[in-house]
Amino acid sequence: MDESFPLLDVQAGHRQKLCGSNYPLSIAFIVVNEFCERFSYYGMRAVLTLYFLSFFHWDENLSTAVYHAFSALCYFTPVIGAIMADSWLGKYKTIIYLSIVYVVGHLIKSVGAIPSLGNQAVHVVLSMVGLFLIALGTGGIKPCVSAFGGDQFEEEHTSERSKFFSIFYLSINAGSLISTFVTPVLRGDVKCFGEDCYALAFGVPAALMVLALVVFIAGSGLYRKTPPQGNVLLEVCKCIGFAIKNRLKNRSREIPKRDHWLDWASEKYSKQLIGEVKMVTRVLFLFIPLPMFWALFDQQGSRWTLQATKMNADFGIYVLQPDQMQFLNPLLILVFIPIFDLGLYPLIDMCKFNFTPIRKMATGMILAGLAFGLAAIIEIKINETDMPQLVPEESLIRVLNLAKNPVQVTIQEKDLFQQPVETFQNPAEYSKLILNGEQQSLRFTLQHQGLTLAFNYTVKEKSVYSLIVFEAEGSLSSRLITDLEAKPENGLAAVRFINGLSQDVNLTIDSRKFIAVQKNYSPSEYSLLERDRYNNGKCITETGEFPLELGLLDFGASYTIVITNISGGAVKTWKSEDIKANNVHMAWQLPQYLLISAGEVMFSITGLAFSYSQSPASMKSVLQAGWLLTVAVGNTFVLIVAEAAPMAQWAEFVLFTVLLFAVCIIFSIMGYFYVSVDPEDLEEKEEKRETSSRGNMIGLVTQKTKL
Repeated sequence: MDESFPLLDVQAGHRQKLCGSNYPLSIAFIVVNEFCERFSYYGMRAVLTLYFLSFFHWDENLSTAVYHAFSALCYFTPVIGAIMADSWLGKYKTIIYLSIVYVVGHLIKSVGAIPSLGNQAVHVVLSMVGLFLIALGTGGIKPCVSAFGGDQFEEEHTSERSKFFSIFYLSINAGSLISTFVTPVLRGDVKCFGEDCYALAFGVPAALMVLALVVFIAGSGLYRKTPPQGNVLLEVCKCIGFAIKNRLKNRSREIPKRDHWLDWASEKYSKQLIGEVKMVTRVLFLFIPLPMFWALFDQQGSRWTLQATKMNADFGIYVLQPDQMQFLNPLLILVFIPIFDLGLYPLIDMCKFNFTPIRKMATGMILAGLAFGLAAIIEIKINETDMPQLVPEESLIRVLNLAKNPVQVTIQEKDLFQQPVETFQNPAEYSKLILNGEQQSLRFTLQHQGLTLAFNYTVKEKSVYSLIVFEAEGSLSSRLITDLEAKPENGLAAVRFINGLSQDVNLTIDSRKFIAVQKNYSPSEYSLLERDRYNNGKCITETGEFPLELGLLDFGASYTIVITNISGGAVKTWKSEDIKANNVHMAWQLPQYLLISAGEVMFSITGLAFSYSQSPASMKSVLQAGWLLTVAVGNTFVLIVAEAAPMAQWAEFVLFTVLLFAVCIIFSIMGYFYVSVDPEDLEEKEEKRETSSRGNMIGLVTQKTKL
């Protein structure tokens, strides 16, 4: 219904109540809309980092940077939405129009995740356009939906309005909780186009956003719609800008000073507005250190998810996807809020400790810092199973003896392999090979049963090799093959085969993997597989088809499987674990999620309540914009660190820990000197205070300023 008839909307909303209560029926549509929208947003964002890493094959730093650039944009655009709603369209139309933009962005993003549609450049362009539209949509409606819900209540129903905001917050966390658990399952457990189904993982959130829009429009006839009232944020910015400009114009020492720098706006703006802006700027000054908390907090979807890909995710009855760990945050928030409000805070009050809002926020910062300290320790433990980082003129090598007797291997001018290599001996760790340039031709000597054989191979720097020693056609031979240089990504397992038979074979690992391997110890390429037990494979040869059992291929491991012979109607194999499996369990991330979620409850909820209590009613939207901008700035900081100062992941975690502790000290000092006020009392004092501003106007350089 057109917003030019707000009285009709008020009457319609007044007639229809929810279950005989004082709650307008219209809020049911708003709450359902918010649940679907939050499901849509958090579900899409949960798989975003792995999408960049696996689908685009970007490195971890670029994936992290783009993820946080998107997150930052989502918290810059609420300013645009607030201006559109308050100065131009009103909240209802702003929500409708930007939701349409939101839906279009989701659809483009989903189409961009279809592998068969164009090349990678097409996928990147579609994805970036989709993400931009999603950021504009989700950010633009963010400041409108909750305020629009509050508009549905009559002034006398303040308690119902307060409970509505609690339900509204619950719907946000419920949408986040369910989506961060479900969409990773759609991504990882469902396969489409032969790989992870990102198109489905983005398509379901797109469908939820369509549902959100349909539900919101369905309640149109019930809504109480208020026309645009003018944007307070713009007025505040203009007032501050005019004060600064006026002060710079009047720098003469002959002009009397004023009590506050904002008093220089008194030529154009009312004393009431200036007084309210003073109250807001006091709180906004306290916001300056806050982005550092969000810089850490929002890495749950980037760095912590990437850390989870390098861990063991087997929980016995269920194998968790690495991006599913994010569901712990909304779950813990829902658990912690009543525990803190009904248990912890009253207990602290009983101990006569003055746990002020500033102290709660500082404690939240400390908890987040401790969470990142734990993340650094876990990262160090994870790195113990990583391949060594190679530098120029370095390579790694090992020997796989597939012959019937021990072999002594020596390399020209290299002091390696002091002991004979036993037949089918599980290889020790790789040995470091120092070269004299980017590549070097080396002479390998094999001593076997009194015979000495020599082979020449060219070895390149920063490469990993296996020297295969085998018997073919009655004589000893060897082959130098290239191994993986790093762990398989995303917790996958890598496997390759060496065919020790005298005939070619075709292998079927599962319904999707078919590998052809030539005879006489020829190696296959590596295949990446989901972690699982593969005991239902097949080996097809000239003489028939035989069952193939590979056993468990574990998270992040690399395997070489040698087909030795066929006997008893089955294929006999020997399996070597080239790169160790992930041995740090994903459950070790739970303490860091506990700490950072507890920190969020103390920091975020307390911070919003405190800042609202310190500002006049007309300035609440300004503080909301300021609060959201701290989140945007925090994400921007992560983006800069990821791209400008790449470092070892554990060192980056330590850096963020130290920075947050330093910022916490600064914030605590600022809070110590901050004097809490009651905005109503401050407004009364501002009205009564005698100023000499009229007398000070003598000699001002006005330069025909429009008043």
